Formats: sequence, C-alpha cells, structure tokens
Amino acid sequence: MTDGADAAAAATSAGNWAKAGRHAGLAGAAIGIVAAGAAAGVAMERMTVGRGMRRRARVALDAAGPYGSLRGTPGTAVAEDGTPLYYEIDEADGAAATPHGRTAKGSAASSGRAERAAAQQAAEVRRRLAGPRRRSPAPTVVFCHGYCLNQDSWHFQRAALRGAVRTVHWDQRSHGRSGRSRPVGDGGEPVTIDLLGRDLKAVLDAAAPEGPLVLVGHSMGGMTVMALADQYPEFVAERVAGVALIGTSAGRLSEVAFGLPSFGVKAFHRLAPGLLKVLGAQSDVVERGRRATADLFAGIIKRYSFGTPQDVDPGIARFAERLIEATPIDVVAEFYPAFATHDKAAALVAYDTIAALVLAGERDLITPADHSEAIAELLPAARLLKVAGAGHLVMLERPELVAEELVALVERAASTGRRGRSARD
Repeated sequence: MTDGADAAAAATSAGNWAKAGRHAGLAGAAIGIVAAGAAAGVAMERMTVGRGMRRRARVALDAAGPYGSLRGTPGTAVAEDGTPLYYEIDEADGAAATPHGRTAKGSAASSGRAERAAAQQAAEVRRRLAGPRRRSPAPTVVFCHGYCLNQDSWHFQRAALRGAVRTVHWDQRSHGRSGRSRPVGDGGEPVTIDLLGRDLKAVLDAAAPEGPLVLVGHSMGGMTVMALADQYPEFVAERVAGVALIGTSAGRLSEVAFGLPSFGVKAFHRLAPGLLKVLGAQSDVVERGRRATADLFAGIIKRYSFGTPQDVDPGIARFAERLIEATPIDVVAEFYPAFATHDKAAALVAYDTIAALVLAGERDLITPADHSEAIAELLPAARLLKVAGAGHLVMLERPELVAEELVALVERAASTGRRGRSARD
C-alpha cells in the first residue's frame, strides 16, 4: 500500500468507527469527529514518513524504554466475587525482586536521561524519608491506577520511592495481571466504583494488613480510594495517614465535554455506553481494527493523555499507548457505565483531617482541573496543585514533579499522622 493510500485508510478507518456506532446514533458521530481529527493529523504524518519506518520506530521504542519493567514481590488478593487481584510489593529495604532482569538503563538517550533522573531522585528520597522527623511508623504507600491502565503507569514514582518506603502496586480487576470479572450474564455483577472500593479493601487486607497507609489514586484509582472511604470510614480513620488524588473526580462526570464540540457532548454522554456495548460485543473485529490502525489510535491517545504531546518523550508516549492498547475493548465497555453514576463528594470527609495532595493537569480533558478544585475545597488539609501544560497522564508527562509531591506527602504523613496541616498554594 502506498503512503497516500495508507493515509486515506486512516481517515476511512475513522469513518468506519463512526459507522460502527450507527446503533448509538449521534454518539457514533461524536466519536467520529474526534477520530477524524486525529486521522487528519496521522494522514499528514504518513505523507512524509513511510509505514515501515513508523513500525520500526515503534519496535525500537518498545525495546529501548525500560518503562514498566520494575517488578516486585508478587501476591494475589481475592475479591468478594472470587476475582483474583494481582499486586506487587516493594519493601523499604530495597529487597524487591526484578524477575525480568531488566535494568534501568535504556538504549535510547532520552530513556537513559529519564532513568538517571529517577535514580537520583530515589537516592534523595531515601535520604529524606530516613530523616529524624518521623513520629510514627513509616507508612505503606499503595498505588491505585486508572481506567485502561495498569500498575506500571506509576513507573517513575515507583522508581523514586523504591527502597525508601514500602509500596504496594496492584492491578484493578480486568486490568493488567488481575483476573477478569465474571460476566453479568454468567452470574457476575456490573462493575461499579463501589465494587472497586471493596476490591481495594481486599488488597489492603492481603498486602498491608497493619500499619499506617498513604493511598495514591489516579483517575479511576482516585475514585476507588473515595469508594473505600465511603464504605469503610472506620478503617480509614484507623489506618490512613495520607491520601493523594491525582487527575480524578468526585462526580459530575456526565458534564465533561472531552474536548468535543458543544452540540455533541450531551449525545455522547447519553449514547456512548450503547456504542461501547456494540463494540464490546464485536471485540475480535474491533481488536483487529485497533491493530490495523495503530497510528490513528496513537494520535487519539496522545490527545487525551498529554497536555503538550509534542514535548513528551517519544518512549513515554509509546509506553502510554501500550498500556491503553492492552485493555480489551469489552473491558472498556464494561467499566464505562460506572463513571456516569459516580458521586463520592460526601465520602471525602473521611480524609479531611489527614495529609492530602490533590493534583491535576491544567489541560486534562478527561477529569478537568476544576474537578480537582472541587475535591480540594472539601479537604482542608489538602495541597492543591494544578500542573501547567499537563494532561490526564500527568504522572508520565511530569514524572519528577509528581514523584516529588508524593515524597513530600509521605513526609507529612509520617511526621504528623492524621493531624494534617493545610498546604495550599
């Protein structure tokens, strides 16, 4: 296929995806608008860059970047419905295993710089967290990832804290290495944010049964942390010394525009679940389409992941693509309806006396920064930080800044326990 024909195929693919939503009416058109815009950019790139070169570039980036290679001591918790929930533990003494044997030195210069920065930051973290200010036992830091991601999305923050403090990293149900939920038609229950909160409780009981905790949640992971507080307020009061809510929301997600034209927003929210259900029911066909139009979806992923995609390290951008590509379309469809009914503003009171960080990218199109502002208003002890130029995957786009903020939070939690102090900008 020529580059011109290849470019046309990308645009045609966008149209096909819009057609796939014909049973969902205007929602398919709304998604088609986003896809068509991305396809136009991809088409321009394809006019000047050969398909073989682009494929080789992706392979090279996958091989060069060590992102997502950190591994710890594995374990499995069991959810209330029997779903296995995979987690890993990095101990504070640096004894965590790395079964894949990959080092933190990538062959790409940019990967090497990022990893050297992470190593330097980790050394500084160990020094700071070993300081004399601690008045209580060192907390275990538990990382909760977002929708269509897995525990490896915290790669840089994990590297910064590695060996300095005990950390737990887990995969939400149906994501990463965790087991799939039982289908609703086979006796399973629909995925809800409350269910994810109970999953988190199962992981905490298995991986961190005692001692203080610092909970870190991004996007859906932040909602999971809120659901834990909603259902287990006494547990939170007894165990949780700090909380970080990153790029997340306490509700009102049905109002988010996702960067769509105003005429398509209401239709999208009303009909997108139906469209995703149609796509999920044809998962084999859809997955083949995703692979065939990898460049098109790379454009969409960049648009919704990063605030300044042109400035993001290509290896990190490719890493984000791999994380999202690994989530099957039927899982995407299964989880999406849960966000429409998510409302956990009242549950935030459980975190109002502890050290808290509320952080958001100013250009986040998925959980806009004003949602983080609303959370911070309900948390008197919170430090609110809006990161200029950053998007939804702020922990990948501004990794050192996010890691530094988490270190400061752990210091506060270790030194003050539940006596959180205001740290607003």
